[in-house]
Amino acid sequence: MIYLAEGPPGTHPLTPVCGNGSEHLPLLVFNFYYCAFTIDTLTSSALAIIVTLALAFWIASRLNPIVPGKFQMVLEFLVNYVRGLVRETVGADATFVVPLAATIGLYILIANWLDFLPLPKPWFYPANADLNQTLAMAIVVFVLSQGYAIRVRGLGGYLRHFLRPPFPPLTIIEELVKPVTLSLRLFGNIFAGVLMVYLLTLLPPVIAWVPVVVWKFFDVFFVGTIQAFIFMLLTIIYFSQAREGLEDEHAGSVGASPVSADATGAPVPATPH
Repeated sequence: MIYLAEGPPGTHPLTPVCGNGSEHLPLLVFNFYYCAFTIDTLTSSALAIIVTLALAFWIASRLNPIVPGKFQMVLEFLVNYVRGLVRETVGADATFVVPLAATIGLYILIANWLDFLPLPKPWFYPANADLNQTLAMAIVVFVLSQGYAIRVRGLGGYLRHFLRPPFPPLTIIEELVKPVTLSLRLFGNIFAGVLMVYLLTLLPPVIAWVPVVVWKFFDVFFVGTIQAFIFMLLTIIYFSQAREGLEDEHAGSVGASPVSADATGAPVPATPH
């Protein structure tokens, strides 16, 4: 079977596109290669993107408000569930989070499920088994959530928010590690599944395919689904944290409104809003 791993998983091979491919920027904890790409990750993610778009457009072309099909019901359930989460945790005005979170969740789900198919190696591996992909998605979520925090708080309120307990620099570090933990969680679980497949192939070939198929069912359809849901949920939570405490600040400013005086000089309490 093609499910069996051909070698131990590890660093994705780099394919040079300019120079000899070894040009890089030596950063603190890793080297940034700007003249080479990991082709297996690009082809795997491209396939997942194509399947995600094809599925979404296929369902959209067959929408039936009277008698919805099975795929339409599943997609509507996903969108309505995400819309409800965003309304309850972020706010009714944060409607832009719904397509972002739903698309990310659906894409990760399809990318994980595609790993069950006997796709040709070395061109196709689980796209989320490469930290480059998971970190890219996490950075997008992080940048958008920080932009949303600045929009709802203002630049001054955004900076003052870091002065909350446990106070800087811990609050700053707490914010900066969000994309790191978000990406490593997804990457670690998917990469562990690939590593487990390799370990199972070390068994005698006559019996190795049985635990491999069982594990692939569990890893792809259970772990892969859970990880897609967690990434989607944390995306919504990060936007919720971007405006955390904002309502209390507004309530406090209203409660602290100064009193006015009438013609006789007697104080008149401010009218509640």
